[in-house]
Amino acid sequence: MTWLEDAQRLDVAIYAAIARTPSPALDRAMRRLSRAADYSRLSLASATALATVGGREGRRAAVSGLASVAATSAIVNLVLKPVSRRRRPDRIAQEVPVARHVRMPVSRSFPSGHAAAAFAFAHGVGRVSPVAAIPLRGLATIVAYSRVHTGVHYPGDVIAGALAGVTLAEAATRALEQ
Repeated sequence: MTWLEDAQRLDVAIYAAIARTPSPALDRAMRRLSRAADYSRLSLASATALATVGGREGRRAAVSGLASVAATSAIVNLVLKPVSRRRRPDRIAQEVPVARHVRMPVSRSFPSGHAAAAFAFAHGVGRVSPVAAIPLRGLATIVAYSRVHTGVHYPGDVIAGALAGVTLAEAATRALEQ
C-alpha cells in the first residue's frame, strides 16, 4: 500500500462517518448554505457589503476578493477539475440522508470549487483588510464543510480546494499590486 492509497481510504472513511452521523438540526442549514454559495453568491453579497459600508478600504478589499475568486474559479474549473480523475461520491451507497442532498454537480470532485472560491475571496479580502477577513474565513470553512455534509465532496476535495483558493488568491492579489 502507498501513502496515497492510505490517504484515499481515510478520506472515504471520514466521508462515510459524516454520512452516517445523524444531524437533523444541521441538515437544513448545511443544504441552504451550500446552495447559497453556488456561483459565489455569498462572496458577491459580501463584496457588496464591504464596498457599501467599508469606505475606500472596503472597496479595495471587495475588488481584491472578487479578483481572487475570478482567477481561482477560472483555474479550478477550467484547468484543475478537467484533469482530475476523481469522481463524485456515491451518496446513495454511502447513505447520505436525502434531507441533506443538493444538486449533484456534473464536474469532477477534485478540488472543490466552492471551497476554493470561498477561501480565495476570504484571502483576497484579507490582503487588504485582515479584520474583515476573519468572519469570511469562518464562513469559507463552513461552506467547505457543507459540501461534505451534503454529500457532493470528499473531505480531501474541500481541503485541496481551500489550499488552491488561498494559493491562487495570493498570486492574483500580488498581480493586482504590480
